[in-house]
Amino acid sequence: MILAQCVLRVVKLVASVGRSEARSEEQEAFLQFASEDLAQQEQIHAYRYSNDSGHFTASVSSRSQSISSMPDPHGEEQQRKLHEYENTPPVAVADYTEKLCLPGNAKVQRLASRISAKLCRRTIKILDVIDSTVDCTSLLLGFVAIISGAVVYGGVFRGNSVFNGLAHSVKGGIFFWYGLLTLGRWMGCFADMGWAWNLKPPVGMVSHRLARMPSAEFVESFVIFLYGASNVWLEHLAAWGSAWSAQDYEHVSISILFFGGGLCGMLVESEKVRDFLNTTVVASPAAHGSQRTGELLTAPKSYAFSLNPLPGLIILLLGVMMSSHHQSSMVSTAVHKQWGILFVGFGLARAVTYIMIYISPPTSYLPSRPPSELISSFCLISGGLIFIASNKDTVAAMEQYNIHAMFPFTVTMGFTAFLMAWEIIALAVKGWALRQTQRPNTGLSAA
Repeated sequence: MILAQCVLRVVKLVASVGRSEARSEEQEAFLQFASEDLAQQEQIHAYRYSNDSGHFTASVSSRSQSISSMPDPHGEEQQRKLHEYENTPPVAVADYTEKLCLPGNAKVQRLASRISAKLCRRTIKILDVIDSTVDCTSLLLGFVAIISGAVVYGGVFRGNSVFNGLAHSVKGGIFFWYGLLTLGRWMGCFADMGWAWNLKPPVGMVSHRLARMPSAEFVESFVIFLYGASNVWLEHLAAWGSAWSAQDYEHVSISILFFGGGLCGMLVESEKVRDFLNTTVVASPAAHGSQRTGELLTAPKSYAFSLNPLPGLIILLLGVMMSSHHQSSMVSTAVHKQWGILFVGFGLARAVTYIMIYISPPTSYLPSRPPSELISSFCLISGGLIFIASNKDTVAAMEQYNIHAMFPFTVTMGFTAFLMAWEIIALAVKGWALRQTQRPNTGLSAA
């Protein structure tokens, strides 16, 4: 993965250097032609006034002053471009290549020009798409590699235990990444879509695609709905062909909770459904009687942002059920209770967020960063990791080596705190780097 990213970045870098050198050569040729054209025009003007018929009795000095005062937009434009060309430093291309981390060697630049000449625009666009795909999925693929490597190294999830291992790894991984995205919302990663507990920017500030994006609560409800709809049919795979037990019915009931709760959450987020529910008031004849009534029918401030408690409620109920879920051993029951309590903590922290937003609605496009969302992300990240570790094979290994249930809990708490700090530092460095690249450049980049 790292090798593929390096190769793609080097190819894109070479192509950008070749395009920049081609643009500089075109600009130099154009400005040279403009200087020759301007010189010819000056010779024509000098010849015209030297052959004057003498109708004017002004002196040569006054005639030259009148010539210099005549407006010539074409000549002024060429003079401006010539002035920019003369003020451009001769090492602008070398400075540009140095900024792109390429040496100023002529052989390297010649090789870059040859490679970029063989790459058409369609190839460069395809490389951009591949680079963006690899860049966006690199973290997820790294997570899958770590999980699969731990499974192979530990020798777990063999035989019929693969279903239990997959269930805990996939579901726990979903909550883990849900926590990372929640922390990203707190930091303002999705402020351009209105997901950072801020006002949604209009079309003038963001693109039409971002302005049409649904709310974060709608996406959460859709993921919960998809989670439940898929798991309804997968809860009996480990005991396929045998009789259903009470524990199987419990798992299916949880999936149905996610299925119905996610669907309900999406309906709550729908603006069409909201308008239909307001029909009894808006469509009544008394609603259009007076101006005072029309003022009272304006949308309340709470319509400007989402207050959907269903995603938090569903995860809170999942935590309550898992904290008292019957297991085959005390260690397994204790581990399940740990991540169940953490999910309850997420639900309570999300409820505090909605109370704060309802009392003091956001009034800016900047992220409001409610402090309760830090607790929400911490509970989701740590709860998802303990969820992964609560599979049968891992618990059996803990019992075999006499490891208490608090060991994975304490290790996960420390790792979660470090991971959250690392994510904040990484995004802060990204913001600093973007500000550095957006500074006005001199030389060739400014031209």
